[in-house]
Amino acid sequence: MGSEPMRIAHAVLILTLVTLTSGGCFGGTGSGLVGTSGGDGGTGNGAAVLDFFVQPNTANVGQVISPPVEVVVRDSLGSIDSAFTATITIELASNSTGAALSGTTSVRPTNGIATFSNLAVSEAGTYTLQAASGTASVTSGAFTISTVTAPSQSR
Repeated sequence: MGSEPMRIAHAVLILTLVTLTSGGCFGGTGSGLVGTSGGDGGTGNGAAVLDFFVQPNTANVGQVISPPVEVVVRDSLGSIDSAFTATITIELASNSTGAALSGTTSVRPTNGIATFSNLAVSEAGTYTLQAASGTASVTSGAFTISTVTAPSQSR
């Protein structure tokens, strides 16, 4: 009899967490979540949530970011939404240098994952990317684009 209140409290906590997650209320940088938010991704099956599956990595000016940036679409329960087919668009979210993002910036996901395989940034600096589809969006962690310097020659 002493364990009944705990079961009820636990069930309420789980229901609350599922409700907050499906509503896109979680964000931040802990445990791999970086600025997630929800919205209907065009499937009509509830709120889609975008997240970076592969974060952007450091690269040189004009060099393709490797490995490719990947954005995953999750359903309201956190599973990969392999039926999601709406286009995901990516852009520079923080851009104090006025740099341009080149490459294919609009992709339809395959099996719930959109792969941006040829993104490059035109200026040195520190940036974040924002991916969006409908009302769902997510911002990446910060990454650095460096200037290529030629090695000095000794005589």
